[in-house]
Amino acid sequence: MKFNKESIAILEKQYRTNLINSVTGFKSANLIGTVDAQGNNNLSIFSSVVHLGANPPLIGLVMRPVTVVRDSFDNIISTGFYTVNHVSKEFYKAAHQTSARYPKGVSEFEAVGLTPWFSEILPAPYVAESPVKLGVKYLEMHEIKANNTIFIVGEIVEAIIPDNLILPDGFIDLEKEGAVAISGLDSYHTTSRLARLAYAKPGKAPGEIQ
Repeated sequence: MKFNKESIAILEKQYRTNLINSVTGFKSANLIGTVDAQGNNNLSIFSSVVHLGANPPLIGLVMRPVTVVRDSFDNIISTGFYTVNHVSKEFYKAAHQTSARYPKGVSEFEAVGLTPWFSEILPAPYVAESPVKLGVKYLEMHEIKANNTIFIVGEIVEAIIPDNLILPDGFIDLEKEGAVAISGLDSYHTTSRLARLAYAKPGKAPGEIQ
Protein backbone atom coordinates (compact mmCIF):
# COMPACT_ATOMS: atom_id res chain seq x y z
CA MET A 1 0.00 0.00 0.00
CA LYS A 2 1.06 3.57 -0.60
CA PHE A 3 -0.14 6.52 1.46
CA ASN A 4 0.10 10.27 0.99
CA LYS A 5 -0.87 13.14 3.29
CA GLU A 6 -4.44 13.22 2.06
CA SER A 7 -5.07 9.49 2.23
CA ILE A 8 -3.58 9.30 5.73
CA ALA A 9 -5.85 12.11 6.92
CA ILE A 10 -9.05 10.28 5.93
CA LEU A 11 -8.14 6.91 7.45
CA GLU A 12 -10.34 5.57 10.23
CA LYS A 13 -9.01 7.01 13.51
CA GLN A 14 -7.84 3.80 15.22
CA TYR A 15 -6.37 2.42 11.99
CA ARG A 16 -4.41 5.65 11.49
CA THR A 17 -3.26 5.66 15.11
CA ASN A 18 -1.95 2.09 14.86
CA LEU A 19 -0.33 2.71 11.48
CA ILE A 20 1.58 5.85 12.42
CA ASN A 21 2.54 4.64 15.89
CA SER A 22 4.15 1.50 14.46
CA VAL A 23 5.61 2.84 11.21
CA THR A 24 8.76 4.24 12.89
CA GLY A 25 9.79 0.84 14.25
CA PHE A 26 10.81 -0.45 17.65
CA LYS A 27 10.99 1.88 20.65
CA SER A 28 12.32 1.51 24.19
CA ALA A 29 9.89 0.60 26.97
CA ASN A 30 10.33 2.63 30.15
CA LEU A 31 8.33 3.33 33.27
CA ILE A 32 8.47 6.96 34.39
CA GLY A 33 8.26 7.34 38.16
CA THR A 34 7.21 10.63 39.76
CA VAL A 35 5.84 11.93 43.04
CA ASP A 36 3.61 14.92 43.77
CA ALA A 37 3.96 17.51 46.53
CA GLN A 38 1.70 15.46 48.82
CA GLY A 39 3.90 12.37 48.49
CA ASN A 40 1.63 10.43 46.14
CA ASN A 41 3.59 8.18 43.80
CA ASN A 42 2.80 7.99 40.09
CA LEU A 43 4.00 5.51 37.48
CA SER A 44 3.36 5.51 33.73
CA ILE A 45 4.76 3.62 30.75
CA PHE A 46 6.41 5.60 27.94
CA SER A 47 7.94 4.60 24.62
CA SER A 48 9.33 8.06 23.84
CA VAL A 49 12.56 8.27 25.85
CA VAL A 50 15.48 9.24 23.59
CA HIS A 51 19.22 9.80 23.99
CA LEU A 52 20.32 13.43 23.59
CA GLY A 53 23.98 13.42 24.59
CA ALA A 54 26.60 11.75 26.75
CA ASN A 55 28.47 14.77 28.14
CA PRO A 56 26.49 16.00 29.94
CA PRO A 57 24.29 12.87 30.05
CA LEU A 58 20.98 14.14 28.66
CA ILE A 59 17.81 12.34 27.66
CA GLY A 60 14.56 13.52 26.11
CA LEU A 61 10.99 12.51 26.83
CA VAL A 62 8.01 13.29 24.59
CA MET A 63 4.71 13.82 26.40
CA ARG A 64 1.24 14.22 24.95
CA PRO A 65 -0.47 17.63 25.05
CA VAL A 66 -1.44 18.78 28.53
CA THR A 67 -5.01 19.59 27.50
CA VAL A 68 -6.15 17.08 30.15
CA VAL A 69 -4.64 16.10 33.50
CA ARG A 70 -1.15 14.64 33.04
CA ASP A 71 0.11 13.59 36.47
CA SER A 72 3.59 12.68 35.21
CA PHE A 73 4.03 16.10 33.62
CA ASP A 74 2.68 18.00 36.61
CA ASN A 75 4.90 16.07 39.02
CA ILE A 76 8.04 16.55 36.93
CA ILE A 77 7.49 20.30 36.71
CA SER A 78 6.60 20.71 40.39
CA THR A 79 9.37 18.55 41.91
CA GLY A 80 12.05 18.81 39.22
CA PHE A 81 12.86 15.08 39.23
CA TYR A 82 11.71 11.79 37.74
CA THR A 83 12.99 8.26 37.23
CA VAL A 84 13.33 6.19 34.06
CA ASN A 85 13.04 2.45 34.65
CA HIS A 86 13.68 -0.18 31.99
CA VAL A 87 10.83 -2.64 31.45
CA SER A 88 11.87 -6.29 31.37
CA LYS A 89 10.05 -9.38 30.18
CA GLU A 90 9.36 -10.39 33.78
CA PHE A 91 6.86 -7.58 34.36
CA TYR A 92 5.87 -6.10 30.99
CA LYS A 93 2.17 -6.82 31.52
CA ALA A 94 2.17 -4.92 34.81
CA ALA A 95 4.08 -2.11 33.09
CA HIS A 96 1.48 -1.93 30.32
CA GLN A 97 -1.32 -1.75 32.90
CA THR A 98 0.07 1.58 34.17
CA SER A 99 -1.36 3.17 31.00
CA ALA A 100 -4.86 2.72 32.45
CA ARG A 101 -6.50 5.93 33.65
CA TYR A 102 -6.51 5.51 37.40
CA PRO A 103 -8.06 8.29 39.53
CA LYS A 104 -5.72 10.99 40.79
CA GLY A 105 -4.18 9.93 44.09
CA VAL A 106 -4.23 6.23 43.23
CA SER A 107 -0.70 4.84 43.04
CA GLU A 108 -0.09 2.81 39.88
CA PHE A 109 2.60 0.97 41.85
CA GLU A 110 -0.05 -0.50 44.13
CA ALA A 111 -2.64 -0.90 41.38
CA VAL A 112 -0.41 -3.06 39.15
CA GLY A 113 1.71 -4.78 41.81
CA LEU A 114 5.08 -3.07 41.35
CA THR A 115 7.30 -1.84 44.17
CA PRO A 116 8.43 1.77 44.74
CA TRP A 117 12.01 2.19 45.88
CA PHE A 118 13.81 5.40 46.81
CA SER A 119 17.46 6.40 46.76
CA GLU A 120 19.04 9.24 48.71
CA ILE A 121 19.61 11.31 45.57
CA LEU A 122 16.13 12.32 44.45
CA PRO A 123 12.53 12.28 45.69
CA ALA A 124 10.97 10.39 42.76
CA PRO A 125 10.34 6.65 43.14
CA TYR A 126 12.20 3.97 41.23
CA VAL A 127 10.67 0.64 40.22
CA ALA A 128 12.38 -1.93 42.42
CA GLU A 129 11.77 -4.69 39.86
CA SER A 130 13.49 -2.78 37.05
CA PRO A 131 17.05 -3.96 36.32
CA VAL A 132 18.26 -0.58 35.02
CA LYS A 133 17.15 2.60 36.78
CA LEU A 134 17.93 6.23 35.94
CA GLY A 135 17.40 9.22 38.19
CA VAL A 136 16.76 12.33 36.12
CA LYS A 137 16.73 16.05 36.91
CA TYR A 138 14.35 18.18 34.84
CA LEU A 139 16.16 20.88 32.86
CA GLU A 140 13.83 22.38 30.27
CA MET A 141 10.78 21.77 28.11
CA HIS A 142 9.80 22.72 24.58
CA GLU A 143 6.34 22.77 23.05
CA ILE A 144 6.23 21.15 19.63
CA LYS A 145 3.86 23.54 17.92
CA ALA A 146 2.91 21.16 15.13
CA ASN A 147 0.81 19.05 17.53
CA ASN A 148 1.21 20.64 20.99
CA THR A 149 3.20 17.75 22.41
CA ILE A 150 5.83 18.55 25.04
CA PHE A 151 9.50 17.63 24.79
CA ILE A 152 11.11 17.30 28.22
CA VAL A 153 14.91 17.55 28.53
CA GLY A 154 16.50 15.98 31.59
CA GLU A 155 19.96 15.23 32.95
CA ILE A 156 20.85 11.81 34.35
CA VAL A 157 22.02 12.39 37.94
CA GLU A 158 21.98 8.76 39.04
CA ALA A 159 22.25 5.44 37.20
CA ILE A 160 21.71 2.10 38.95
CA ILE A 161 22.93 -0.79 36.79
CA PRO A 162 23.87 -4.33 37.88
CA ASP A 163 27.61 -4.99 37.47
CA ASN A 164 27.05 -8.09 35.33
CA LEU A 165 25.22 -6.05 32.67
CA ILE A 166 28.11 -3.65 31.99
CA LEU A 167 30.77 -4.85 29.55
CA PRO A 168 34.42 -3.71 29.90
CA ASP A 169 33.90 -0.87 27.37
CA GLY A 170 30.83 0.48 29.19
CA PHE A 171 28.24 -1.09 26.86
CA ILE A 172 25.09 -2.27 28.67
CA ASP A 173 23.93 -5.75 27.64
CA LEU A 174 20.19 -5.15 27.28
CA GLU A 175 19.49 -8.73 26.24
CA LYS A 176 21.01 -10.13 29.42
CA GLU A 177 18.85 -7.60 31.25
CA GLY A 178 15.74 -9.02 29.58
CA ALA A 179 14.71 -5.58 28.32
CA VAL A 180 11.68 -5.40 26.05
CA ALA A 181 10.90 -3.07 23.17
CA ILE A 182 7.57 -1.66 22.02
CA SER A 183 6.13 -1.35 18.54
CA GLY A 184 2.97 0.65 18.09
CA LEU A 185 1.03 1.17 21.29
CA ASP A 186 0.57 -2.36 22.55
CA SER A 187 3.05 -4.82 21.03
CA TYR A 188 5.94 -5.96 23.25
CA HIS A 189 9.08 -7.67 21.98
CA THR A 190 12.23 -9.32 23.22
CA THR A 191 15.38 -8.84 21.15
CA SER A 192 18.11 -10.96 19.58
CA ARG A 193 21.37 -9.16 18.84
CA LEU A 194 22.92 -9.72 15.42
CA ALA A 195 26.29 -8.15 16.26
CA ARG A 196 28.08 -5.11 17.64
CA LEU A 197 29.91 -3.42 14.78
CA ALA A 198 33.13 -1.45 15.00
CA TYR A 199 33.34 2.29 14.30
CA ALA A 200 32.66 2.80 10.60
CA LYS A 201 35.42 4.20 8.37
CA PRO A 202 35.26 5.00 4.64
CA GLY A 203 36.42 2.15 2.39
CA LYS A 204 36.59 -0.38 5.21
CA ALA A 205 34.00 -3.04 5.87
CA PRO A 206 32.74 -2.86 9.47
CA GLY A 207 34.18 -5.54 11.70
CA GLU A 208 32.42 -7.11 14.63
CA ILE A 209 33.17 -6.21 18.24
CA GLN A 210 33.72 -9.40 20.15
